[in-house]
Amino acid sequence: NKICGTVCTFVSDSRKLISCHLSGHSHCLTLQYTTWVAFVNFFSFRYSPDVVFLQEVVPPYLNYLQKRAVSYTIIPGNTEAYFTAIMLKKSRVRVLKHEITPFPTTSMMRNLLEVHATVSGNELCFMTSHLESTKTHAEERLNQLKLVLKKMSEMPASTTVIFGGDTNLRDKEVAKLGGLPSNILDIWEFLGKPEHCHYTWDTSQNTNLNARYKCKLRFDRLLLRAASTGGQIIPQSLDLIGLEKLDCGKFPSDHWGLLCNFDVVL
Repeated sequence: NKICGTVCTFVSDSRKLISCHLSGHSHCLTLQYTTWVAFVNFFSFRYSPDVVFLQEVVPPYLNYLQKRAVSYTIIPGNTEAYFTAIMLKKSRVRVLKHEITPFPTTSMMRNLLEVHATVSGNELCFMTSHLESTKTHAEERLNQLKLVLKKMSEMPASTTVIFGGDTNLRDKEVAKLGGLPSNILDIWEFLGKPEHCHYTWDTSQNTNLNARYKCKLRFDRLLLRAASTGGQIIPQSLDLIGLEKLDCGKFPSDHWGLLCNFDVVL
């Protein structure tokens, strides 16, 4: 395998990461509760991810997770209204510290949550965010993306950085910045742009919003800045999750979630 100019030959471990927008801001209390139960009972146990990025967590759901997902360290980006969180499997990820960076001009309480940890002896920084929503807030969203990319690039060279979440990005917005920095890759693009996981917000298939319009966008993304020394974290596959309706007749979210498999390579 080769990533960011580093040749790696020995696979020592494999890891799973999920990024999931939970629609915690939904006004449907039945959907909220069934989503909580489904996430813990289905997503966590079926996939047993090492790391989970969550967006649109609400206080009751955080409390539920803290009581039920006891095998995870859960670090929220806030505790009021709706916010992000990162879950890290205690037996597989050693948490060192975390940091919350507010977006100074957000009108939607958005911020960047980062957790520093070690995985199989490798230094990692996990980041998640829910970037500013809707077309009309594109300028603010790009300012937030610039901050994220700057933080990723400034991490120590020995640290692998993985960012993921609901970016609300349109491709033309990323192009407006001139694309991603040369040292940061989009995992979906790195894996060859697989069509089966292209669109994470698809109103033609996901009926939760009962939208009269049909729209397909890749709002949910995963970015990687590889370490320049030491072990490497190599993306191997990417899939959508949350494609099955719950007993209430709704999908867990109006977004599909992402499941990424990585190899830890020495």
